[in-house]
Amino acid sequence: MSSIYDRDLERVEANHQPLTPLTFLERAARVFPQTTAVIYGDLRIDYADFYRRCRQLASALADRGIGRGDTVSVMLANTPAMLEAHYAVPMCGAVLHAMNTRLDAAVIALQLDHAQSRVLITDTAFSATIGQALEIASAEPLIIDYIDPVEPQTGDRLGDHEYEATLASGDADFAWAMPQDEWDAIAVNYTSGTTGDPKGVVYHHRGACLLAQGNIITASIPKHAVYLWTLPMFHCNGWCFPWTIAAVNGTHVCLREVRGDAIWAALADHRVTHLCGAPVVMSTLLAASQQQQRRLTTTVEFFTAAAPPPESVLSEMREAGFNVTHLYGLTEVYGPAVANDWHAEWDALPAAQQATLKARQGVRYHALEQLEVMDPATMVAVPKDGATLGEVMFRGNVVMKGYLKNKAATDEAFAGGWFHSGDLAVVHPDGYVQLKDRSKDIIISGGENISSIEIEEALHKHPQVAAAAAVAMPHPKWGETPCAFVELHAGAAVSADQLIAWCRQRLAAYKVPSRIVFGDIIKTSTGKVQKFALRQRAAQLTE
Repeated sequence: MSSIYDRDLERVEANHQPLTPLTFLERAARVFPQTTAVIYGDLRIDYADFYRRCRQLASALADRGIGRGDTVSVMLANTPAMLEAHYAVPMCGAVLHAMNTRLDAAVIALQLDHAQSRVLITDTAFSATIGQALEIASAEPLIIDYIDPVEPQTGDRLGDHEYEATLASGDADFAWAMPQDEWDAIAVNYTSGTTGDPKGVVYHHRGACLLAQGNIITASIPKHAVYLWTLPMFHCNGWCFPWTIAAVNGTHVCLREVRGDAIWAALADHRVTHLCGAPVVMSTLLAASQQQQRRLTTTVEFFTAAAPPPESVLSEMREAGFNVTHLYGLTEVYGPAVANDWHAEWDALPAAQQATLKARQGVRYHALEQLEVMDPATMVAVPKDGATLGEVMFRGNVVMKGYLKNKAATDEAFAGGWFHSGDLAVVHPDGYVQLKDRSKDIIISGGENISSIEIEEALHKHPQVAAAAAVAMPHPKWGETPCAFVELHAGAAVSADQLIAWCRQRLAAYKVPSRIVFGDIIKTSTGKVQKFALRQRAAQLTE
């Protein structure tokens, strides 16, 4: 039965518009046109010019027939072009596909084909790998070569179109398109998942808009914040920070390479207020020489995900001028959707106890409607006793649309009306979630997701290998690295170095096992590999 509030109160253009993060840039350009939007080396781009350049690129893409639902792939470092792509591509209705710059040619080709890429914007630094990928791929995207204006890279041009010339051909007054519906796709990001073949995680405009604003609330980001790009923008669209910073009229400080000297110089010279990254970024900061380190005039907020930092690292970061906050999320929830929301009274606790509290993943973002740890068999929440294991599950507007062209995987991930993360955790009495294991067996090294199955498949192809199992091994710098346990055929003779060399020919460098352990692989009575036990063995090897 309808109420009085359902009559003659229709949804019309005047009172309802699709949510999208694209409007953040339009507003910033109107209200703060002279504010610096992007810093890269000696290059400075204010919001008026940033908005103009994005509209020109969007126009240039539209002139080449790119529109709603088309995929524009990019292979770019953390440069201004990557920021521009985050606005220009969806401004013409297309979908942004930002690729991991460390991928090998075979995986790049797979993604280009699966996403049916129409355009590929690629930095000449990656020409060798991209050239190989294009030879393998069936897709024949229009190639736009990006030549870094600040730090020119060696590498051949692959196409007939150059980025700046293409952008200049566009209309600065281009009437860019709002999404027809906030459910329209804005980006696709590939994740390794539990198999060697990656899955395309599709984001919509609504989720990107809400997660971008959720970052502001969770991280208490003020107006005109200065954000340093130490997190790769290809990671979940930089956790949506390309859109977040425009919402607060802030400044992006681009950094092509994550080096200690460059980070410290940027922190001090540009008065950076916020940065994000995997634990390896903290290691890089702390490992810098005294000559490279600079005095920070205010506390810098550092947001990290993946493995929790140890007490010693937290202490050193605090002394160096950083406040570290632990986040948790997955590609399927636009990056971080859980935060270790800190209580002021915890500051009075001993350092060891603070470190224990900081190791917890925490509570849901404001932009996430529900976060639960449940028994996947019964779909009942586990007790808040800090001991009972369950699977972390999400429900809300910052959960992906689903996996591109993979209904079976989407249906499985959304079984029971929740997104199943595959991560196992406990819930403490105060409601804070803490991860205990990854049922997906993903190895997270330096913030990069590595499929254990992909490593195992490479090893299984060696004629001397009878069985292989890859697990995460703790590492002081990278957080984790792959460790492979290998059984050889009877009478076989092959060294660890030979197997590592074999893997280097078939895997991206960061996926290659750092250690090979020969011997019988621990299995259950039914023949299933006991990866939990192997992880324990790998951890002992580092002690």
